[in-house]
Amino acid sequence: MKLPPAVVCLLLILVCFDAARVEARGTPSAQGSRNQWSSMFVFGDDFVDNGNRPNITGEKTSRQWSYPYGSYLNSHYSTSPVLTGRFSNYRMQSDFIARMLGLHEAPPAYELTEDQSCDSSGMTFASGGAGVFKVKTKKVPTLAAQVQTFKRLVKDGVISTHQLHHSVALIAISGNDYMSDSDIETGFYTSFDDLDTYVGNVATEILDNVAQLQMLGVRKVLVNNLHPIGCTPLHTSSNNYTTCDLLGNYGASVHNKYLKQMLEERDNVHILDLYTAFTNIINHAPGGGSAESKNFKGKLTPCCESAYKGGYCGERSHSGKRLYDLCETPDKMFYWDQTHPTHAGWEAVMKALQQPLMEFLDEDYVA
Repeated sequence: MKLPPAVVCLLLILVCFDAARVEARGTPSAQGSRNQWSSMFVFGDDFVDNGNRPNITGEKTSRQWSYPYGSYLNSHYSTSPVLTGRFSNYRMQSDFIARMLGLHEAPPAYELTEDQSCDSSGMTFASGGAGVFKVKTKKVPTLAAQVQTFKRLVKDGVISTHQLHHSVALIAISGNDYMSDSDIETGFYTSFDDLDTYVGNVATEILDNVAQLQMLGVRKVLVNNLHPIGCTPLHTSSNNYTTCDLLGNYGASVHNKYLKQMLEERDNVHILDLYTAFTNIINHAPGGGSAESKNFKGKLTPCCESAYKGGYCGERSHSGKRLYDLCETPDKMFYWDQTHPTHAGWEAVMKALQQPLMEFLDEDYVA
């Protein structure tokens, strides 16, 4: 998720400046947890969208509904493709968290659920491309709009109090607010304080929506911090997928600093440290890194990429010709496409985050 050049430079200086200033159905028991979490509600963007973004034939924004998305495990996988609307080759973050809760996979997408109903395992409201603020070129619900939809279902009694009191919420905001078509690109920032205010406002919006969910009765809230966006293939392609973009990663650090300041002391909230988990796998110092890091031969290279500049994974010509290149072993690649991890990548990340997550779920609810 690429930051505009002018913005990333300002973010870099801001960091230094601040341093000086000081589908779903499953068993309702969490694996390894003494608590019972039978429902999960998912909010955010493409890191956790499992079918809310509509399928519009031929549109880049609908690539998640095209093969090889959703069901590409290896080059010899012969089963008919199962298109699920996920931005990965199979499972993604919310699926792995759901398994930790004892569910089979992430709860069903809101847009694919019958009106005035909610699965016992919960619901996914996240939509690919979403952020906390409106993105002008994408008609997707903001985080606040997703929470408002959830609130309406609670008010209408579709989601019961009992279900809320046995629920965990996940908020995944992964950088769309800092992309080239966001407010940060079109805003007029003349000082460090202006930029400081924008980044702070993104974090504040996340905080406000966490508070809304808690007021509605959700017992535990998980919040992603920002992954090292400078390590995504979108950034590393310019140097042949060899090194991460430091400016992009500094930008993520600024975001994470604000998020931590606002959320770390809040009861019943846990920050999922994607930044550290990703870094320990794909951008660690020589000789370092996590045990999972050794399982990936391709850490900064995508498994699926367009055969030409400006194209996208899953694209085909009018005659049906494939316009993308596909690796043979996605289980050895951390990134699936230009911005999203593979099934194996997410599995490694969530393995690293599982212990603190489960410890958080085991903690008593603070009323």
